[in-house]
Amino acid sequence: MPTVETTFVFADIAGFTALTEAHGDEQAAALVSDFCRAVAAELPAGATQVKTIGDALMLAVPEPADAVLLGLRISHELMLGHGAPAVRVGLHHGPAVEQDGDYFGASVNLAARVAAEAGGGEVLVTGTTAAKAPELEGVVYEPRGRRELRNVREPVDLFAAVRAGQTQGALQRDPVCRMAVDPERAAGRLVYEDTAYFFCTLECAAQFAQRPERFARPA
Repeated sequence: MPTVETTFVFADIAGFTALTEAHGDEQAAALVSDFCRAVAAELPAGATQVKTIGDALMLAVPEPADAVLLGLRISHELMLGHGAPAVRVGLHHGPAVEQDGDYFGASVNLAARVAAEAGGGEVLVTGTTAAKAPELEGVVYEPRGRRELRNVREPVDLFAAVRAGQTQGALQRDPVCRMAVDPERAAGRLVYEDTAYFFCTLECAAQFAQRPERFARPA
């Protein structure tokens, strides 16, 4: 079986379980479909969408620089605006065994673990991957520390890829389903412990009102 070296990218919708509980299976499935189509339309030359796993996508991108730029586009540009979900991305460049269009090996597993460490709207890369794309115009790497990842033998240095001068948080996040909310178009607004929260639907506002301590941001 052939061994290839490429950058493995995992992207998924952060808080997908909460989103499904808040909005139902049908809307969640439609959102995943829109997400997959949007990503497929942005793949650079030579890149492939390997498979989907629930709300997650696995991609293979030959060049690390292309993979980092794609990750930033996926997390910050493809699903923007009122009602869009938060997307998280993790990637790692390394060797893997290719079989019937899929890939197997430690590099694939590591990329998946890195993605699991990312927060909504975050692109995490391993230190070895960042070193292969050290000078991307308009991109900086912020250290996220050396972390122990599940089923990975040694701790791994992680970095967040960030667009230089990027302003985060232009839109609020519904604390229940994690969808982006424009305060001017919010279906509801509640204040809890001197903090205002905005909601995409009245159903999310009702869930928050019942158990605000479950959803409120920690001080």
